[in-house]
Amino acid sequence: MKYRIPTGVVLIVWLMNMPALAADWAQFRGPGGMGSSDEKNLPVRWSSSENIAWKVDLPGPGSSSPIVVGDRVFVTCYSGYGLEPNAGDQKDLRRHLLCFDRGTGKTLWSKEFEPKLPEHKYQGEGSYQGYAGSTPASDGRRLYVFFGKSGVFCFDLDGKELWHADVGEGVNGWGSGASPVLFGKLLLVNASVESGTLVALDKLDGKEVWRAGGVRAAWDTPLLVAGKDRTEAVVSVESRLLSFDASTGKPLWDADGVHRYVCPSVVAHDGVVYAIGGGHTSLAVRTGGSGDVTASNTVWKEQKGSNVSSPVYYDGHLYWASDNGGYICCQNAATGETAFQERLEPRPGSIWSSALLAGGTLYFVSQHAGTYVIAAQPKFELLAHNVFEDDDSRTNATPAISGGRLFLRTDRALYCIGK
Repeated sequence: MKYRIPTGVVLIVWLMNMPALAADWAQFRGPGGMGSSDEKNLPVRWSSSENIAWKVDLPGPGSSSPIVVGDRVFVTCYSGYGLEPNAGDQKDLRRHLLCFDRGTGKTLWSKEFEPKLPEHKYQGEGSYQGYAGSTPASDGRRLYVFFGKSGVFCFDLDGKELWHADVGEGVNGWGSGASPVLFGKLLLVNASVESGTLVALDKLDGKEVWRAGGVRAAWDTPLLVAGKDRTEAVVSVESRLLSFDASTGKPLWDADGVHRYVCPSVVAHDGVVYAIGGGHTSLAVRTGGSGDVTASNTVWKEQKGSNVSSPVYYDGHLYWASDNGGYICCQNAATGETAFQERLEPRPGSIWSSALLAGGTLYFVSQHAGTYVIAAQPKFELLAHNVFEDDDSRTNATPAISGGRLFLRTDRALYCIGK
């Protein structure tokens, strides 16, 4: 007797026996821009010789994070200028976009870009992030890269350029560091440095759809917060927290914010946006308002904050690293009250990369003292301190997570951590 197995059963059995697909990490700070992953059992300990799947040398430094799209890893770098303060010729500056095989680290293709000059001079601490500070973004079919005054580029995943758009001509001694964000058919770009605006481009052809002003002294990446009737694009700027309708660019609400230039991106949970910044500031504001909502929607505001590194939200708490103080702070998200403030040992020096969360574990990458891994709980517990013994180059980038592995770039190399 012959039996016919239903097609649906065959499909289910096939799916059950497939290897797990690696989740994409397709923008700055991953899905939703929150610096958080649902993956578990990520690597906790590693070194130059331990728990490294592959390593590839890069053509130059950069503060941008890698992203992972399918079986490919993308990252940007720069070379030729900006390697030492007050040295070199800007005419030699080149930017690079590289594509690697996710499994092996093999270079699949690379692009080199000449800049639109003049760029900001590489001098003083502020400029040390260099000329590749913006993390690419992808919708799974296209790749979007922002190079400040040199513009926004769109490629297919094989490296073919599809379009190029300008968003402004301005420069700043701190460089350009905000990363693009996709929303439906739009690509949102914080062009605070280039034009003092938040710009929405059509992701298919690069044509401008809307532009919103008032985005001053802001190096943070916009966060998309979905509401009942609208999706808000929230950006923290000098002195204010601003919300725009992500579809139209219409200003929705604003609130008293960080009274200084802003680098940390905001996070959100259950309709509340959390922002931190220099000048020792952290605050929480409810979304969904209209006009100046400082009095009506501010949940709390505390004199505690970080100048560069962005926070993460987890289980009712905020976690972030001070940029130069060497400590980790945990705050109650409902009240702003400090659950702990613990100084890391050995001392980390500067931390400019943003916090990363996965599987109840937090990763904090310092510039020169390695990665600190702590438990995501309101009681401080250091789980590991990991150092690349043969790579003492600077690290300003936040790692990416995909398929049980961490993808971490330094100024010298890109590492795939995990087996």
